[in-house]
Amino acid sequence: MNVKMFGEICDAFGPSGFEEDVIRTVAKYCKGLELENDAMNNLYARMPGEDPEKPVVMLDAHTDECGFMVQSIRENGSLEILMLGGVILTNLPAHTVMIRTRSGKLVRGIISSKPIHFMTEAERASQSLSIETLSVDVGAVSRKEVTEVFGISIGDPAVPEVSFSYDEERDLCFGKAFDNRAGCACIIDTMTRLCGEKDQLAVRVTGAFAAQEEVGTRGATVTSQIVRPDLAIVFEGSPSDDFYFSAAQTQGHMRGGVQIRRMDKSYISNPVFIEYAEELAKKFGIPFQETVRRGGSTNAGKISLTAKAVPVLVLGVPSRYVHTHYNFCAKSDLEAAADLAVEVIRGLDAEKIRHICRQDILK
Repeated sequence: MNVKMFGEICDAFGPSGFEEDVIRTVAKYCKGLELENDAMNNLYARMPGEDPEKPVVMLDAHTDECGFMVQSIRENGSLEILMLGGVILTNLPAHTVMIRTRSGKLVRGIISSKPIHFMTEAERASQSLSIETLSVDVGAVSRKEVTEVFGISIGDPAVPEVSFSYDEERDLCFGKAFDNRAGCACIIDTMTRLCGEKDQLAVRVTGAFAAQEEVGTRGATVTSQIVRPDLAIVFEGSPSDDFYFSAAQTQGHMRGGVQIRRMDKSYISNPVFIEYAEELAKKFGIPFQETVRRGGSTNAGKISLTAKAVPVLVLGVPSRYVHTHYNFCAKSDLEAAADLAVEVIRGLDAEKIRHICRQDILK
């Protein structure tokens, strides 16, 4: 796994609906692949010269990150915001964001709440927050200064201000948007490794980098219709749970290997596909962990419902504190996810595909 590539993708500006910078950064690392994008900011990567008669495996990851949008500008120069994606309000105050103006300029702001000095006793006791009571301070003193000097307009997007770093000694990645730039990096790594052997594969491989997952898995609704896959592998930056449950209960342990998801609120997995993947993981010594999620969802929910139904394998990279400013993940877990995807695709043949797709169930 190219850590420099992963870091640049994480640093790219890309809240839901504003993924252009992520697309350009991903494209930079897709050398040798055929690329196209659509009007929704979805990006498609294909290996040149593939046999059009082969079945299609779609590799999915979403490009958008949780972010914000300027909802209004107050007379005092503070900005009201709304959330793009699911963020817990208590994680926001006192953190910085970067607002992108319509001219492309980035403006730093501080997410602020009412200081304790100005709170009533009742407010101090409750410590309640709502998105309407939070604001972003860019250092302006009036609405006119915000619009005319800073160039900020209603509708401008914002993301957490965080820079990626990698601690090689501890195999530790730090940054923002690991949900799901981790998946984007896994698609690139998987396709780069397989491109030279495409003629020996039983399938065509298409990378689909989907927009707007954090606001309702919208991009995958489009990509699945365009690609029309026979099988799919969804990569996710999955929430690590090892700080919240006992060792026996945890199903998303950082440095525990790739997470294979059996169920969440959006879909129930194809057990035959999972059994095939886990057999390969054991054969090639790829560490993995299984999970059954009570909540959460991925693009698998939309992809699995395409056409006559698509078997989907969801491979997660356990990442701490997703949907907040700061994330940790292990490079070894990124590599385990890509390694398993590579072996799954290499091992496919016509008989295995029929079996996974349950075309032999009545025989």
